[in-house]
Amino acid sequence: MTTTRIALVGDRSPDVRSHLRVPLLLDALRELEGLDLDAYWIPTEEAEHHGVGGFDAVWLLPGSPYRSEAGALAAVRTAREEGIPFLGTCAGFQHALLEYARNVCGLHGIGHAENTPDAEDPLIVPLACSLVGHEGTIALNPGSLAAGLLGTERSVERYHCNYGANAAHLDTLRTHGLSFSGADTEGDVRVTELPGHPFFLATLFQPELGDGHRPHPFVRGLAAAAVAHAKAAG
Repeated sequence: MTTTRIALVGDRSPDVRSHLRVPLLLDALRELEGLDLDAYWIPTEEAEHHGVGGFDAVWLLPGSPYRSEAGALAAVRTAREEGIPFLGTCAGFQHALLEYARNVCGLHGIGHAENTPDAEDPLIVPLACSLVGHEGTIALNPGSLAAGLLGTERSVERYHCNYGANAAHLDTLRTHGLSFSGADTEGDVRVTELPGHPFFLATLFQPELGDGHRPHPFVRGLAAAAVAHAKAAG
C-alpha cells in the first residue's frame, strides 16, 4: 500500500481546538476506511524556509496570526501551482485568498488586517460580528466541488473566527479564475475553490470542529484526493 503524506501547516497549540481535533479525524479515516495516512505538522516558519513540496496534500489550519505569514502563503502557492490537494480552514481560507490575490491577481500590496492592522487596502478584514462559537447555514453552488462532497446544497457549519473577505475585492479574484462556491444567509462568501485544480478547497468555517470520530465530507474529500495523488506519484 502506498503511504499518503499530508502536511498539516500551522503553529500547533493545545489552545487551538482544531489542532486537537485533526489527529482524531485522521485516526478515524485510518480505522474506518483503511487509509494509510502519514501526517506531518509543519510550523509556518518551517514552511517558509523548507516548503511543502513532496507531500500528497496540504491542510492549512486555523490558529492565526501565524508566526510566519510568508510560510502560510508559500504552502498555499506550492499546493496551487503543483496540483497538490489543498484544504484551508478558517485562517487557511483567509490566506488562500491572500495568496491568490498577490500571486495571481497581482495585488502585491494587499494585506490581512490581523497581520497588518495599518494596511490601507486589506483583503481580509474584521467581521461585522464575531463568528467565534457560531453555527450558521451555508448555501452551496450547484455543481461545485463543495456541493458534490456534501451531497447537498445547504449545510449548517461551525465557525471560530473574527476575520473574513473584503467583498470589494472578490470580483477581481473571480475574474482571475477563483470560484466562490458557498455563502451564508447574508450572502457573505464562506467557501472558495479553484476550478481545474485536482482538489483546492477553502472554508471560513471549520469542518474539523464536528464529531471527532466522523470526519466531515471535506476532510474525507481531501484524504481521498491525497491518496489519489500518492498513487499517481508512484
